[in-house]
Amino acid sequence: MTQGDAYVVISADSHAGLPTELYRDYLERKYWPAFDEFLAGRGQRLEEIRRQGISDEEFARRWYEEHGEGLEGGWDAGRRDKEMDADGITAEVIFPDADAVESRTCAPFGTGLGLSGDHEPELGLAGARAHNRWLSEMCAEAPERRRGVALVQITAPQADVLAEIRRAKESGLAAVMIPAMWMHQEPYHSRQYDPVWALCQDLEMPVVTHSGPADKDSYDDHLGIYVTEVVWWPARPLWFMLWSGVFERFPGLRFGVTEAGCWWVPGLLWFWDRLYLGQKGAEKLASLGLETQPSEQFDRNCFIGASNTKRREIGMRYEIGLDNMLWGNDFPHPEGTWPRSREWLAKTYHDVPVAETRRMIGEAAAEVYGFDLAALRATADRLAVTPESLGQTDDEAAVRAWAGHKEVGRHWLTGHDFPLAPVPGRPA
Repeated sequence: MTQGDAYVVISADSHAGLPTELYRDYLERKYWPAFDEFLAGRGQRLEEIRRQGISDEEFARRWYEEHGEGLEGGWDAGRRDKEMDADGITAEVIFPDADAVESRTCAPFGTGLGLSGDHEPELGLAGARAHNRWLSEMCAEAPERRRGVALVQITAPQADVLAEIRRAKESGLAAVMIPAMWMHQEPYHSRQYDPVWALCQDLEMPVVTHSGPADKDSYDDHLGIYVTEVVWWPARPLWFMLWSGVFERFPGLRFGVTEAGCWWVPGLLWFWDRLYLGQKGAEKLASLGLETQPSEQFDRNCFIGASNTKRREIGMRYEIGLDNMLWGNDFPHPEGTWPRSREWLAKTYHDVPVAETRRMIGEAAAEVYGFDLAALRATADRLAVTPESLGQTDDEAAVRAWAGHKEVGRHWLTGHDFPLAPVPGRPA
C-alpha cells in the first residue's frame, strides 16, 4: 500500500483581478480620463462577447448565483485563501482576469488576457502597470503561496518594457506574461527582443503566454473556429523562438505556454526532431540553423502550464516530459477544476505512480516559478491531498502498469514505434 507525505499541490494557472473600476487607484492620474472612456465602453464590450458566443447570458446568471461568494476570491486575499484550502491547493501562479464570463475584472484598457502587441503602447503599459502594482500587493499577503505574473507589452518602446520588468521583479512578481499575438509588430524571431530575453534570463523570470486571444474578427459567428484556434495562438511564439535560436542564445530562459493543453506537444516534438535529424523530405532544405535538437531545447527551456490536464495528456507524459507538464485548477474560471479539484485530481491521477504525480502537480511548478517546497510543507500537510486520497493505493502496481509506456517514451528517439505489449492482429 502506498504511504507518504501529502502532495504539495501547485496550481500553475489561476487568475486574479480587481473589479475593473477599482483599478483607478493603481493607475497614474494622467490616465484617468482615458480610463473613464474605457469604463464607459464596458456594456458594448459585453455585448460583443455575447454576440461572438464567448459568453452565454443564462450561464452567466447561474454562475454568479451559485459561486458569488467564492468568486470574491478573485480579488479578496482572505476569501482566496479559503477557496484554495477547500480546493486542496497549496500554492498558485496568478494570471490576470479573475472573471472569464463577463470580464467584470478586466485590467485597464484590456491589458489582461487580451494583452495584444497592437495595444497603444502608452496606454497598454499604463494598464499593465496598474494591474502589476495591485497583484504585487495581493501576492505579498501570502508570499510563500503565491507567485504573480506581470503583464508586459514587449512590443512597446523597449526602455519602458525593460523598466517595467525590473520594477515587477523588485515588487515581488515572479514571471512575465507577453502578448500571445504580436499583431502588426515585429514577430518574436526578431533580434530586437533579445534584450527582453536577456533580462528575463538574468532575473530568472519565466516568460509565458496564456490562451484567450485569437483572430476573432475573422471567425464571424462560427464559435468552433475560435475554440479550435484559441489554443494555437499562445503556442505559436514557442516555435518562432525555438527555430530562430532564442533558446540557444539564452539557455537559461524559461518559456511557458499556459492553458492551451499539452496534447499537441508530442506531435510537434516528433516532427521538429525529424526535420532536425534530416528526415527524407527535409533533405532539399538549407540548414535549419540550430545546433541543438529541438526536443533538447524544449526540455531545457520550455514548459506547459496545461491547466486541468486530461487523462489523454497524462498518457502522453513520457513523450511530453514529466518535468514539462504543470497542472492548474484555473481558479476561478468555469472551465477549470475549481471548486472540485480534489475530485478531478483523483479521477485523473488515480493510477499514476506517486513520484510522477508529485512532479506534475507540484514539484515541476515549484522549480519553474521558485516556490520553496519546505516552506509549503506545513500547508500541504494541513490540506491533506495524499496519495491515498487520490486512490493511489498500490504504487508498485502503478509503476509496473506504466513501465512499457515509459520505455517507449519518445518513440522516434528510443526506436519503439508502438507499445511494447503485443497488439492482437499485429506482428510482433
